[in-house]
Amino acid sequence: MPIEVGHDSSNTRQTLKVGEKSYAYYSIPAAEKAGLGDFSKLPIALRVVLENMLRFEDGKTVTTDDIKAFSEWTVNAGTSKREIAYRPARVLLQDFTGVPAVVDLAAMRDAIIDLGGDAQKINPLNPVDLVIDHSVMIDEFGNPRAFQVNVDREYERNMERYVFLKWGQKAFNNFRVVPPGTGICHQVNLEYLAKTVWSDTDQNGAEVAYPDTLVGTDSHTTMVNGAAVLGWGVGGIEAEAAMLGQPISMLIPECVGFKLTGAMTEGTTATDLVLRVVQMLREKGVVGKFVEFYGDGLDNVPLADRATIGNMAPEYGATCGFFPIDAETVRYLTQTGRDRDTIELVEAYAKANGMWREPGYEPVYTDTLELDMSTVVPAISGPKRPQDHIALTEAASAFRAYIKGEREGTKAPDKQKERWESEGGPIAPCDIPGDAGHHRRGIVAQVNGNDPYQLHDGSIVIASITSCTNTSNPYVMIGAGLVARKARERGLTRKPWVKTSLAPGSQVVSAYLEAANLQEDLDAIGFNLVGYGCTTCIGNSGPLEPEISKAINDFDLIGVSVLSGNRNFEGRISPDVRANYLASPPLVVAYSLVGDMNVDIAKDPLGQDKDGNDVYLKDIWPSQAEIAELVEATVTREAFQSKYADVFKGDEKWRGVETTDSQTYDWPPSSTYVQNPPYFKDMGAEPGKISDVKDAHVLAILGDMITTDHISPAGSFKESTPAGQYLVDRQVPVREFNSYGSRRGNHEVMMRGTFANIRIKNEMLDGVEGGYTLGPDGEQTSIYDAAMAWQDQGTPLVIFAGEQYGAGSSRDWAAKGTALLGVKAVIAESFERIHRSNLVGMGVIPFEFTGGDTRKSLNLKGDEKITITGLEGDIKPSALVPCTITYADGTVKEIELKSRIDTAVEIEYIENGGVLHYVLRNLAKAA
Repeated sequence: MPIEVGHDSSNTRQTLKVGEKSYAYYSIPAAEKAGLGDFSKLPIALRVVLENMLRFEDGKTVTTDDIKAFSEWTVNAGTSKREIAYRPARVLLQDFTGVPAVVDLAAMRDAIIDLGGDAQKINPLNPVDLVIDHSVMIDEFGNPRAFQVNVDREYERNMERYVFLKWGQKAFNNFRVVPPGTGICHQVNLEYLAKTVWSDTDQNGAEVAYPDTLVGTDSHTTMVNGAAVLGWGVGGIEAEAAMLGQPISMLIPECVGFKLTGAMTEGTTATDLVLRVVQMLREKGVVGKFVEFYGDGLDNVPLADRATIGNMAPEYGATCGFFPIDAETVRYLTQTGRDRDTIELVEAYAKANGMWREPGYEPVYTDTLELDMSTVVPAISGPKRPQDHIALTEAASAFRAYIKGEREGTKAPDKQKERWESEGGPIAPCDIPGDAGHHRRGIVAQVNGNDPYQLHDGSIVIASITSCTNTSNPYVMIGAGLVARKARERGLTRKPWVKTSLAPGSQVVSAYLEAANLQEDLDAIGFNLVGYGCTTCIGNSGPLEPEISKAINDFDLIGVSVLSGNRNFEGRISPDVRANYLASPPLVVAYSLVGDMNVDIAKDPLGQDKDGNDVYLKDIWPSQAEIAELVEATVTREAFQSKYADVFKGDEKWRGVETTDSQTYDWPPSSTYVQNPPYFKDMGAEPGKISDVKDAHVLAILGDMITTDHISPAGSFKESTPAGQYLVDRQVPVREFNSYGSRRGNHEVMMRGTFANIRIKNEMLDGVEGGYTLGPDGEQTSIYDAAMAWQDQGTPLVIFAGEQYGAGSSRDWAAKGTALLGVKAVIAESFERIHRSNLVGMGVIPFEFTGGDTRKSLNLKGDEKITITGLEGDIKPSALVPCTITYADGTVKEIELKSRIDTAVEIEYIENGGVLHYVLRNLAKAA
């Protein structure tokens, strides 16, 4: 399908000759000559957005005033209140968030027929790639059969979803599916799909070159910014609108410059660098802003390291972390097998349009900060947040301080102790001395007839090389393999209670690990291949040995995970693990050798060699020269071309998935994975009006940094939960529950899973963890059951929260579930960018406190009634509106809230009941 460009009233369309080919392109220098402004000091990240304005300028959706605003941005020190309509070139999905997106498109086809429209109007207008990467779980590990067993179980669990996705691939135009077992979407995007500069024919048949841009339904879409591809995560709701041709409405963003100088020192990794960057930018405060990396230090940062930094933009809160095009970009595109025409176009286009990083490049930024990379030290982050940076030399003492804080005022579980002593069996309690007389509770466990071992607070029960964040980086992956080789040579191996796993983000990783003969060493330590997917990073860590799980839960032990991922939020990695640490792949291997966070691996022995000599971390840590030599020898252009030659073909299992060939989906009524959602039920052809919120009750009062993992968990759930009971009622055995993430195509499961994270704390209840609240009868019950009871009474609901509400993943179900529970408003101290947008996209209004008010200063208990007025009539973006709080004793307090309906088009979304309703009505009306 040709790209639709504007009419170019500013005459900025020029011709670029590259080799034997000619391309049209929209020239920023030409815009300057046309008198549209001075863009010479505009950051390259924003020049990409400016080019988008030039290409789509039509005098209506995009005007010359929009273009001039970018020049004014530099004059106004990197700020603007200008709202623009931005159109990304393509959309990237993964299956957890992609399945509900395709479900919504299928439901929209049904709905548009009901409105008298044409089902074929519901088709992606932009290229859409969906990569199935979130479904594989680590059931089997530590042996040669792990990969095949996990793949087989993946298909058993997810066949209904895969049938549906194959139907979607047939039914929708511009929609491709990368099958299971290929890799992680962001790594596949970086290594294969992305081009940095794209070209396509326009509606007049001319070949047009333009920057590669995208949005994705996973917050770590930002990884590809390492290759100078401007992209960020959006909710599935926004992505669907973008697929259907709806521009993304946004303010011209602020852009923070992060200057890198110096070079990394021996013994440090890209992971250490990114964990320091995350800490610095979280402290700076960059939520909703672009971050652009610049400075001469970039000459010492390989693109794989840039991608690692770009990947973790959600962790430092930015919309994206962008790296401009330079010689390293071109080198990477060459190494990863891109065709010569694309590589030549990237360099020529970037230089012609002012997007090539020149020496001394220093534009205007909204703000700046600087890091000398020679000051970066080996580090980990945890136990609950990515920004909690800890130097490796302080990791053990910091953990012991954390344990002390967790255990203050608690006692060993004496009744459980007595029971185990009387019953005997494979688990028995023990008391383990600690620092300064402090004792840790612990047990002795025996698993599968092996020798018994101690488990205690700090036992590492999961060590996982996982996630595209680091497995995309051959330097840290080769480093991990070398640590394993040297440990093996010394006779060291993982501790028997540590669940080890290796889940690369693409098959290329396996190719170079095998070429370097390092996979054999990793296997010997227990890091066998378990699958190509996100696994532990998204909570698909799989079950622990039953004896270990039982011991941790019966004795309330604080188990630990160490993973090379990007997120370590509470309740995310495993329901059995309380403390989670992010670390480089080499450190993950090292921690598996000691199996205990109380051990100071920076100075204490990791174990003893065959002769009884102590082995230290420095003894098995590879040099940068060793790593670079193997990377040079084994990470080849041919490996990338070979592994991606049949990327859409899949294995025999995928090719054997059969589906129907129809323009609408035949929804299986018995499916527990895919159901026709209720969003468009009884929807009329015309939008409604925004209504005031009257006499609403409080569903939950939540604290700071409530993530989308808290709101809509992705991992496993138990039979006793509302979601578990729903499945049990439909004769689904517990073994087949799968995860919340895999069931996002079924609104019934996801509604019941909303606010069901096992670690969420509703401040309406005293010290209770999990998804509970007070129902209309004043009794404690699940949030789902309470919400349904309030709905039966016709009572609207509100949520109160603290700072950074909705941080984390771009999962649309955090907003969809909130809406389906009957929540009309969320009132918080501040919102993270994606979740705020998703709430609006589902018709839920976000509000922020003003005047220093907070949930705590207002002494909210949850038994108040809330009325918000000023919404009816001609409400403006970011309006201040009155809110009346009526306390249980009859006291009334008036406060003022700021509406976070930020733009004019978002007002229309709320009037329509959501962005999909808005798009659907417009498509139904179109000729």
